[in-house]
Amino acid sequence: MSNFGALNWAILITYVIGNLVLGYCLSKRVETATDYYLGRRTTPWWAIGVSVIATYIGALTFLGGPAWSYADGFAVIFIHINYPIAIFIVITLFLPFFYNSGCASIFDYLESRFGLTSRSVMSFVFLFGNFAYSGIMLYTTALVLEYITGIDVVIAIMIVATVAVTYTMLGGISAVIWTDVVQTAILFVGAIITAVLLIGALPEGLAGTLRSLNELGKTNPFETSMDPSKVGTIWTGIVAMSIYHVVVYGVNQMMVQRTLTAKSIGDAKKAYMMMAYVAFFIFFLFFGLGILFYGYYGGRPFDNENLIVLEFVATIGFPGLMGIVTAAIVAASMSSLDSSLNSMATVTTLDFYEKFFKKDGTTEHYLTATRWFTFIWAIAIVVPAIMFTRSGGSVIEILSKIGSFFVGAKLAMFGLGFYSKHANERGLLLGVVAGFVSLAYIEYNVDIAWPWYCAIGGFVSTAVGWIASILLGGFQQDYSPYSVKGQLRKYEEEGLPMMQDGWYVVAGKVDKASYGLPVFFVACIALLWVLHSLI
Repeated sequence: MSNFGALNWAILITYVIGNLVLGYCLSKRVETATDYYLGRRTTPWWAIGVSVIATYIGALTFLGGPAWSYADGFAVIFIHINYPIAIFIVITLFLPFFYNSGCASIFDYLESRFGLTSRSVMSFVFLFGNFAYSGIMLYTTALVLEYITGIDVVIAIMIVATVAVTYTMLGGISAVIWTDVVQTAILFVGAIITAVLLIGALPEGLAGTLRSLNELGKTNPFETSMDPSKVGTIWTGIVAMSIYHVVVYGVNQMMVQRTLTAKSIGDAKKAYMMMAYVAFFIFFLFFGLGILFYGYYGGRPFDNENLIVLEFVATIGFPGLMGIVTAAIVAASMSSLDSSLNSMATVTTLDFYEKFFKKDGTTEHYLTATRWFTFIWAIAIVVPAIMFTRSGGSVIEILSKIGSFFVGAKLAMFGLGFYSKHANERGLLLGVVAGFVSLAYIEYNVDIAWPWYCAIGGFVSTAVGWIASILLGGFQQDYSPYSVKGQLRKYEEEGLPMMQDGWYVVAGKVDKASYGLPVFFVACIALLWVLHSLI
């Protein structure tokens, strides 16, 4: 696209400078490695909640969401309708363990429960997965900059990586969270303006377009097919993707680390609950844009469907909109990229450098090391970013498929750690290997949709891990103190309070506020049914 214009450049450059200034200001509060990881545990819950939203929504949803529903219809909404159920499980069964540990790395739990090998293996799995994840973040942003300015895609990748790594190195997790707040506001301003202009530009009007799309089957959210090769069905959404999102929010360093910056366990849970209540409306917006674009463009094919939003914005001619949308997508990408860089640097320092190379360093030394690891990872992720420039499919689907390969291993490790009396390290590692082997076989020999990889990998890893643990270590008489029952027994025997400010601090207990989550889940399904019946 030519003639980006002075106004658009001013908007984009102001945004970039603002991030760097904010990172510099927050760097004054980072004096130790713990400050870099956890931000002194003074961050308000609502800012953490917005950061959680920004990290997972990001540029993938702005570009990939409409691309996905443009191709597959509104049924893909069920892939992301399960957040209330997933968050209910996470804040009840997972989050208390990590928050109470006081550690910045969630993999510290695995060492306490099983041993150092388990910690190292799962830390490596996390780093490898985020390596690919971060590459896609850079790729989506490079698409924008290349399209609007003609900048070479590799140069665009370098620019975004440089900006993101600069403010992340300066301000640590605090810079990540507070820049995410600003970035989220920009993202939704751009999305809402785009939606309003698109609705106004529909040739048949909103009502007429929806009727036409309904006749084509594009508006139906309820795909009841039992075909396991189909992605967007109610079964994959409710069953398979619920498992996927439990792992994404329950045992994902990038997500959990920001909740560990909260002042209390109640604030950590409220931050996650914010995501549970707003995710449906966010994905409704972006997937809704996709089917409306289908009506606007008459379903014509695109060489790269991820550029649909940009093509519309470029042709609609609204002053400054391209600058806002460009800043929004760059912001969204950085909100995910900065989180990934910070969490990878944290894990690299705590789980590898401190454990195997420098066990007696000062906190200032580890702060310097973490900043250097942030920089090194920023350089490394340029490689997958360039590789993904050759992909024309929906980037949000590509990312989800990559992530699904690692779900089973994480679920088995932490799930058996929390709830099994008999699980041991050797058995679990065999289970992880078996899970990966089974998914590799399915990928190349069986036609099955990627959301089911979560359930299959989780089942195989858990079953093999449990059986192998018994065969190698025998049946155990007592629950580990790092299991749910073991922790509850400790609190009961020592007379420790199980609640703090009205929130449970132990796993396995349901907070009163959490009961609204399954109710909201049912309400979302009912809303979809009502809206579809009215078209």
